[in-house]
Amino acid sequence: TARDWAGHGTHVASTAAGAAVGKASYYDLATGTARGGSEFARIAVYKACNDRLRCKGSHMLSAFDDAIGDGVHVISVSSAPDEVPSRSPYFLRDPVAIGAFHAVERGITVVAGAGNTGPDPASVFNDAPWIITVGASTIDRVFRADVVLGGGGGVQGEVLRLIKFILVFHLVNYTNGQPSLFCGLVNCSDCQQDSLKREKTEGKIVICEVKGKDPTINLLTQANEVQGKGGLGMILVDDVTRRVAEYSGDFPVTVVSSREAVKLKSYLNITVDPLATILPTVTVGNYRPAPQVSYFSTRGPSVNLPNIIKPDVIAPGVSILAAWIGDDSESTPKGRKPPSFNIISGTSVSCPHVAGAVAAIKNAQPSFSPFAIKSAIMTTAFVTNNVGSLITTDAGEEATPYDLGAGELNPTGSLNPGLVYEATTTDHLLFLCYYGYDTATVRLISRVARSLNFSCPLDSSPDLVSHLNYPSMAVRLAPNQTRTIGRVLTNVASDGKWSYTATVRFGGSDVAVKVSPERLCFTNKGERHLFNVTFMSTGSVDVDRVVFGWITWTNPRFKVRSPFVILGSTA
Repeated sequence: TARDWAGHGTHVASTAAGAAVGKASYYDLATGTARGGSEFARIAVYKACNDRLRCKGSHMLSAFDDAIGDGVHVISVSSAPDEVPSRSPYFLRDPVAIGAFHAVERGITVVAGAGNTGPDPASVFNDAPWIITVGASTIDRVFRADVVLGGGGGVQGEVLRLIKFILVFHLVNYTNGQPSLFCGLVNCSDCQQDSLKREKTEGKIVICEVKGKDPTINLLTQANEVQGKGGLGMILVDDVTRRVAEYSGDFPVTVVSSREAVKLKSYLNITVDPLATILPTVTVGNYRPAPQVSYFSTRGPSVNLPNIIKPDVIAPGVSILAAWIGDDSESTPKGRKPPSFNIISGTSVSCPHVAGAVAAIKNAQPSFSPFAIKSAIMTTAFVTNNVGSLITTDAGEEATPYDLGAGELNPTGSLNPGLVYEATTTDHLLFLCYYGYDTATVRLISRVARSLNFSCPLDSSPDLVSHLNYPSMAVRLAPNQTRTIGRVLTNVASDGKWSYTATVRFGGSDVAVKVSPERLCFTNKGERHLFNVTFMSTGSVDVDRVVFGWITWTNPRFKVRSPFVILGSTA
């Protein structure tokens, strides 16, 4: 049965498609009208995972086969391997890549989450070029749980907490580096399990701090430690996870940034008897800046495919409200009815946003291939936020194509992109050859290769991957080297003649980028034009140097944008 047992499947399915539901909320948080990305699409769900075997490869392939056999138009995969596979023979061991290839060569678009092990570089999953790989971004809504200090000052915090009453408690600071006085362990500032002393914690709000990303610690574990040692609340200082509001149940908890914590620590230093109140969580809209790339969203470059930029795009994946199963005791606070909606985060959640957009594009443009759909989504993506600046990571740094791919999903703009980078299954057969597989292996993977009696070119090499007609570009460039790659754009605008002009933006004084021709004119729908991009190193390019940039084709109506990456090389 495909009946959901954890809630995750229900959440992602209702994000991809579903009719509008008014007054949706998670216990009055994030109240509003909820709807799927494609409101009128039909949903088919296939069981590929369970709590004992997790997402077994044979089960994943079986689900792909069933979906292909049923004639679906879009497959949304909110799943990723447990670890990034080694390069070779990567695609022969990845059931999602193999299943997705079988789907795409039959005209079915496949969308998959990029994984949640960011922000480490080279951490991206599901990076096959025939998959739309989706990272996660924040939205302009936060869940504020502020702290009011006894002296009247305030500290901004964020968390998902359902408590409604307000109490004032004394504060105890575990971040001040005095383990002999406070701690059961040598270092207890992060309030991990079995680290606190009851005599210092009991009856107080405890201030804890996490420095950097630590996958062994989570908010509920820390809250349970504080509560178990008699604490009455917790203020956690954590710059990494702060923007991802976590569930803390009824226990008074909030998460603050180190910048906000300066006010808190200043108050402690000048107050003999410090007091504080953790306010109930409230929903705050129109938050700025948004979107930002979430800390957990995996990053490029791809270990397996440095000549293709991954992820492809980002989409909302932080604190997203969607449908939930009605018998989940873990997400149901004591004394309350099970929730019909829940708020969760992850690239599992961002993936179905793009799948919903794919369904809408397929409805508006039924002749579009999976490759044209991918191009429409990538080339129309947003690169600026709601304050008009370039999108940043949630650490405040300007996001690069390794963070956000081509940018943030633009579901409206992608319906009519003007131009697309079209490709065919044969292009991806060539990719497999360039990647390093021989003809026999390619024919084993692809039915089209068998039917066409396809053979790999004798001159196949990894550098040729850069020449695929992909909506982004990545090239290796040695010192004093010049490389030229070609791309073909297809006109999909049906009304009139269109002229586009190319502009190039990039950072780096030791490289040059030239587009030729700089102007393309289209008269008929379906008309195609080739352009070349020449990358030149004008000096001694560092082998570890990475240069990011954008090529944009514009006219008064359309803007077609593609990111590129120049990688240093010794050869």
